[in-house]
Amino acid sequence: MLVILLFFTIHWFLSLFFHSFFLHRYATHQMFTVSKGWEKTFYIATWLLQGSSFLVPRAYAILHRMHHEYSDTKEDPHSPHFFKDVWQMMKNTHFLFRSLVKKQYNIDPQFTKEYLPVWDSLDKFGNHILTRIVFALIYISIYVVFAPNYWFFLLLPIHFFMGAVQGAIVNWCGHKYGYTNYDNHDCSKNSSPWGIMLMGELFQNNHHFDKQDANFAKKSFEFDLTYLIMKVLDKVQIISLIRRPAV
Repeated sequence: MLVILLFFTIHWFLSLFFHSFFLHRYATHQMFTVSKGWEKTFYIATWLLQGSSFLVPRAYAILHRMHHEYSDTKEDPHSPHFFKDVWQMMKNTHFLFRSLVKKQYNIDPQFTKEYLPVWDSLDKFGNHILTRIVFALIYISIYVVFAPNYWFFLLLPIHFFMGAVQGAIVNWCGHKYGYTNYDNHDCSKNSSPWGIMLMGELFQNNHHFDKQDANFAKKSFEFDLTYLIMKVLDKVQIISLIRRPAV
């Protein structure tokens, strides 16, 4: 049991970190700069740790920029206030994301004018159904060997769709439940302690107030673990945080 719980926890938090650090704070918002070598390293790490739920960075960044521009309006690709449940929101997000990956969506130029990390060969390989199946089989094999009983197999769908699950939690809960520090003219909310457990991602109200600020925590009782790790990476000169004037 310990092995399975450890595997699930490690997979969850490492996947979540690169989701927040690379896809969200770098690919979407360029909160830091990094060398091309380190960019590729983080790209590979994001693919490996998201595995069967790998989110292509270019498509993710465009989708998330649209979310900020149209936050909680009908044009928002995943506002919970225009879907009857989280499954309908995820379904809509999936179809839009897939069309962005296949470049079948007519994109407003404002969402592509800023830098987008692209690695065509890895995107195609990581997004291929066979690659996703291989990762799923690896997860299943770990459970076959180490799960003490079949009830633990109920955790497998979370492994299979981890990136999407994490995104759904943030987009649904982060715009429905919690408190606000700022009037952003949308429905973005902060959640604590869940904002801590989601490595800063559920401090949505703070993030929507200043989308370029790498630190999503604004109050003394809020804690953004992703930002803390970014400060360490900045200190050792792996990344260079972009320091902007406070809003």
